[in-house]
Amino acid sequence: MRITGISTHVVGTPWRNLTYVLVHTDEGITGVGETRMLGHTDALIGYLREAEQNHILGSDPFAVEDLTRRMKYGDYGRAGEIVMSGIAVVEMACWDIKGKALGVPVWQLLGGKVTDKVKAYANGWYTTERTPEAYHKAAQGVIERGYKALKIDPFGTGHFELDHEQSLYAVSLIEAVRDAIGPDAELMLEMHGRFSPATAVRLARELAPFKPAWLEEPCPPENLKALEKVAAKVDIPVATGERIHDRIEFRELFESQAVDIIQPDVGHIGGIWETRKLAATAETHYVLVAPHNVGGPVLTAASLQVGFTSPNFKILEHFNDFADAEIKKVVKGAPEVVDGYFHLSDAPGLGVELDVDAAAEFPQQQARFDLWAEGWEQRKPKGTK
Repeated sequence: MRITGISTHVVGTPWRNLTYVLVHTDEGITGVGETRMLGHTDALIGYLREAEQNHILGSDPFAVEDLTRRMKYGDYGRAGEIVMSGIAVVEMACWDIKGKALGVPVWQLLGGKVTDKVKAYANGWYTTERTPEAYHKAAQGVIERGYKALKIDPFGTGHFELDHEQSLYAVSLIEAVRDAIGPDAELMLEMHGRFSPATAVRLARELAPFKPAWLEEPCPPENLKALEKVAAKVDIPVATGERIHDRIEFRELFESQAVDIIQPDVGHIGGIWETRKLAATAETHYVLVAPHNVGGPVLTAASLQVGFTSPNFKILEHFNDFADAEIKKVVKGAPEVVDGYFHLSDAPGLGVELDVDAAAEFPQQQARFDLWAEGWEQRKPKGTK
């Protein structure tokens, strides 16, 4: 079997573009991959156009390791977010092809299942007025849908510092959410790399009574010493890793012992097999895995293949029941959350199919997501309704 070409399909919303890639073969089997780029969608498509000629055409889709290594190292330049995302969408499509050809789900090809279900946590649910009352109601809605975990960034446009008044308001929001979801649901606290170590530590202590399940990206991700400073002073588990785009770059993070949960994005770090390798390394450091997942149903399905096969897999992020829920229709067989969990599927490959006609109903947009702008949490950029 050989790859005869690829095609790209961009599904657009005001705050995110989802790029789907179909990989076609000479035996008529087609695989699908997906990633979500922020502000670089055209660059990704441009890279894939060149990579198709340089690396992909004529390749054996079963030889996943060979193809991804050629894509990563064959152009000599150091691979960053765009290249690793391009590798990811092609890589997961190849796994999809492989599973379909053999008649088995991808998780079966990764060593088999270690669990029948993966816990989900909701994100994108607080696209409402930024008040304790509105957040309380929205959080109740999440629990009513069966979720047992959710995530929130309550810090507005906070950057490095957060003054006393803003800090008290953030605390009031978290208090309202915890009251709404009860004592047993997991509450993930997102900081989006906003703060200086001192500010992150102070806020973590002020929010500790509400029992956060983790403290995510407390400070900008480029400086591991800063993260170590935070980790040494808080009792909440620390999570990070969504903005690391190469498995090898996690080495220093593991060595620092400043992280308890890593959050690789399957769509940015080279795909399913790279993430599974990373999960195995994390296991040797007693670190849990909870992938960043801001994509659509294909990326969710790809992330679940890792989840069903990794003993140290904690939980998977899920946006598509709340923000842009209508985009689920572009994929047939989209994974669904039932009673707070994704459940194992025996469907061949990734178990999903892109509906190209449905995808065409959501054309690419000039998507914009600015975490430093007022109202960012509503995911409605200026000029949209």
